[in-house]
Amino acid sequence: MKALKRSTFALLTLTFSLSLTLAGCSKSTTETPASATPALATSTAPAATKAATSDLKPYEVKLVYPGTPQPDQAKVEEAMNKVLKEKINATIKLMPIDWGQWDNKTNLMIASREEFDILFTAQWNGHAVNVGKGALMPLNVLLGQYGKGITDSLDPAFLQGAKINGKNYGVPTNKELAASGGIVYRSDIAKELGIDMTAVKTMADLGNVLKVVKEKKPEMTAFFLRDGDNLNAHYLAQYDYLGDSTIPGVIMKDGTDTKVIPKWDQPRYKEILKLTRDFMQKGYINKDAATTQLSGQDALKSGNVFMITSSLKPGKDGELANAANLVGKLAQIELTPRTISTGDTAGSMLGISVTSKDPARAMMVINLLHTDKQLNNLINFGIEGVHYTKVSDNIIKATDAGKNYAPGAAWQFGNQFLNFLYDNEDPQKWDKFKEFNKTGKKSPGLGFTFDSEPVKTQVAAAVNVGKEFDAAMDTGSVDVDASLPKYQDKMKAAGIDKIIAEKQKQLDAFLAASKQ
Repeated sequence: MKALKRSTFALLTLTFSLSLTLAGCSKSTTETPASATPALATSTAPAATKAATSDLKPYEVKLVYPGTPQPDQAKVEEAMNKVLKEKINATIKLMPIDWGQWDNKTNLMIASREEFDILFTAQWNGHAVNVGKGALMPLNVLLGQYGKGITDSLDPAFLQGAKINGKNYGVPTNKELAASGGIVYRSDIAKELGIDMTAVKTMADLGNVLKVVKEKKPEMTAFFLRDGDNLNAHYLAQYDYLGDSTIPGVIMKDGTDTKVIPKWDQPRYKEILKLTRDFMQKGYINKDAATTQLSGQDALKSGNVFMITSSLKPGKDGELANAANLVGKLAQIELTPRTISTGDTAGSMLGISVTSKDPARAMMVINLLHTDKQLNNLINFGIEGVHYTKVSDNIIKATDAGKNYAPGAAWQFGNQFLNFLYDNEDPQKWDKFKEFNKTGKKSPGLGFTFDSEPVKTQVAAAVNVGKEFDAAMDTGSVDVDASLPKYQDKMKAAGIDKIIAEKQKQLDAFLAASKQ
């Protein structure tokens, strides 16, 4: 990891450091000291020694994250609690929410001020909007007091890139930094049907494949799409939203232009919508694509889906295969160049809710997920001897009971470089992660994060318009020519022009400061 910190992201870290010139100019970067939080009175001592642990009162940490509840969740909680009680006198309550219900349920939890501690958050999933709502706590002081393991192991580029106005509201997962987009498909079915997948180089090439699957396997869903995971997703279309992807106004990650525009002014946007609509009308896509609550992983697990879209990295097909009980039956194809944007640094984070009664203990849990190999692998893979057996020190093999705890969410929690590898995965996976990061093209907006505060009223209205139109249009569920003008009119009424003008103003200031 230290080698990674020294070399892989040296230039990126410099870029992010320059961003701080702007980050603090519009707001004060003064953060309420952690000791001022009433709950911290029970957690003022470090948790590094038994003596310190004995000073901590018992506390249950509630962790809210997207995913399918697992049959053996209670067993894994019990095993995690043995570790947590010894180290920080805490227990944990895992609170997964199905992907299809994630946005609605978490929005309700935030609006009702429900008490919980840790929340999965990401720039592509409304992070900046929730920060603007005051739902997440600034973490800089807490990181300094209780996150030494995080700051020692996580490349500074992640924390720098995830800042909003100089403050971190989420701790990024230590994982791949570059990103590419593509598909994950049933390689066993492709072989059975004689489909040459090496011919797939572009989105349009998928049509020839899907046609064969539809004709020869009519009982299968040839192409499973959903809101957020489709050909127009940011990881495939290469949109850089300069922060939160629910806020309109983009530049292109794979381009050089720094002019912020509505995504519909980018030619590929309408091309992708037309292609997706064509696929839907030909019966290749699931009819409930705009409303389904299934994740792509769960759709594959059903055994009746040929292909999904996905953000890719080395071994993504293997990870999904293990989670979906399809070992040896999945493969992946990249359809985009590898890129690095600010959003990629904040593509998977754990934040602390302002309703937490002990944010220090919550930070201690996040710190342990970044540093404690036993705890990290418990939440990701379950219990040794129950859900898996050891093949070697870092290689595991799933047992028959492994299906009872297979969340497939290692990218969400802590430090992926602590993760075990399944025996069907590439043993050089983590080395390939490092190489993958080196090959990414840097977005022209790298290092900049948009502050939506000056246009928060317009942003709230635009987000609601997006909820009304994006899912239906991006999945091919409605006619493009009929829907797009209505979408544009409502976005203009919501104030998209003001949002884009403010984004452009802030980006220009950042770029100017970066040249000094």
